[in-house]
Amino acid sequence: MLGIAIIGAGHWGPNLIRNFHDNPISRVGWVVDQNRDRLQEVSARFPDARLGVDVHDVLTDPAVDAVVVATPTSTHYSLAKAALEAGKHVLVEKPITRDVAQAEELCRVAQTVSRVLMVGHVFLYNEGVRRVRQLIAGGDLGRVYYISMVRTNLGPIRVDVNAAWDLAPHDLSIANYWLQSEPISAAATGGIWINPGIEDAIFATLRYPGDVLLNLHVSWLSPRKARDITVVGDERMATLDDLNLTEPLRIYDKRVTEDRTTPGFIDTFASFRASVREGDITIPKIALGEPLKAQCDHFLECISSGTVPLTGGESGHAVVRALAAVEGSIRCHGQEVEVS
Repeated sequence: MLGIAIIGAGHWGPNLIRNFHDNPISRVGWVVDQNRDRLQEVSARFPDARLGVDVHDVLTDPAVDAVVVATPTSTHYSLAKAALEAGKHVLVEKPITRDVAQAEELCRVAQTVSRVLMVGHVFLYNEGVRRVRQLIAGGDLGRVYYISMVRTNLGPIRVDVNAAWDLAPHDLSIANYWLQSEPISAAATGGIWINPGIEDAIFATLRYPGDVLLNLHVSWLSPRKARDITVVGDERMATLDDLNLTEPLRIYDKRVTEDRTTPGFIDTFASFRASVREGDITIPKIALGEPLKAQCDHFLECISSGTVPLTGGESGHAVVRALAAVEGSIRCHGQEVEVS
């Protein structure tokens, strides 16, 4: 049985504790948090776990095989690096770090010590997201023209990172997974209203190989919670709404017709509509499940069998590179910035 230590019992931590506690091949040996009141809540729910405020206790415990980092973004690098150097496998929440060089170093350390480094890009374990990947890979949508993603809600408002670093890692990891590539450049703008120097809403466009565009709208300052994605191909189009638990995915048999002849004078709505195809809408059945459980199970499988993680350190590094370009564009007043 694998010994797991969870560092961070705040907003997301309890879900991680629950999943590793309930898994038959893992045991939550430690939960570490600076908030002692939060630790008391953990103790009431998981009385078998040891509680602490000092990470050193975890890193020196030989019964701990893996460390899960669910703390503020600014602490990810130091905690993950210390855990890897202590010989522990690491699952770190997104984004892997706040800095490109630090993300690269974590990947190098993990390789040097032969330990699993995995990033919590949880949406890649979502069955709807995986189905869209199958559609794109199988050519069902044809050539992908562009992807539009909207991720908004009212809160939680962060004070350590802006809305791009907090919310966009989900969408960037999905787009990279679907397209099996990384963006080339980014152009973005953002608005600051709540906390000085921290963007509350960001609008970004990233260019991928093959002239595929990704448009992002992320914000924690919106009256409507939304997780809407539209994928437009030259054969079909698809929408994915993660908040729709019964019918999240729809495939539209819609496209511009292949008639490339110069059109005549179009003076009616009916004749204008004749230039596009309006086909059926297919709603595939998507199996219900908890993506976080699938992610935690995969982490344990990677440790036990040596499987390469779907969301390994390199995927986290790629997302950080894109986020750095988005932030660089914002600082350059929307100029297009190369992803490097």
